[in-house]
Amino acid sequence: MPTRIKICGITRIEDALAAAHLGTDAIGLVFWPQSARSITPARAREIVAALPPFISSVGVYVDPEAEWVEETAAVAGLNLLQFHGDESPEFCSQFSLPYIKAVRVRAGVDLLQYATRYSSARGLLLDSYVDGTPGGTGDAFNWSLIPQRMPLPLILSGGLHPGNVMAAIKQVQPWAVDVSSGVEVAKGIKDAEKIAAFMQGVRNSESL
Repeated sequence: MPTRIKICGITRIEDALAAAHLGTDAIGLVFWPQSARSITPARAREIVAALPPFISSVGVYVDPEAEWVEETAAVAGLNLLQFHGDESPEFCSQFSLPYIKAVRVRAGVDLLQYATRYSSARGLLLDSYVDGTPGGTGDAFNWSLIPQRMPLPLILSGGLHPGNVMAAIKQVQPWAVDVSSGVEVAKGIKDAEKIAAFMQGVRNSESL
């Protein structure tokens, strides 16, 4: 089964198109104002409008107001919501779009319990725990903390890059992988060669 790929923190049309043409399944658009990769709903709409068909657009949020989610989703034309904060299952599931829930993994976090709590999610995104930073840190976590059997599809994130994505997929066998800083030359500025190398690592893992 092929591993799906999401390139997150897209801020430029040219980066979205490069990711699409290189084979990504989804792009992530950050609507958390404190992020260096945050963009406006209008800018997101321009990026989404430029995408070829069958590429999902994912809105990324951290403890947002419901009105902000509704506004950005409508203006940008999103397909999926991604929540990175302390949003409750009730909050996440109130919108007309499906959602995935991120959890920052560290020792002591019960991922099975977390997945059960967010059973309405389409998937669980596993990210690195860095105090005070909800995501996009570029740090990997200990993949052995992930249970072998999870009730939700897993999206593996946190410190992935072309040099480690093949090993990550081999060990975790996730439904999808999510990368941001690992394919950048600066925050929010992607590098087509790094994206291509990341894609190749994912594809190479499928032949193992």
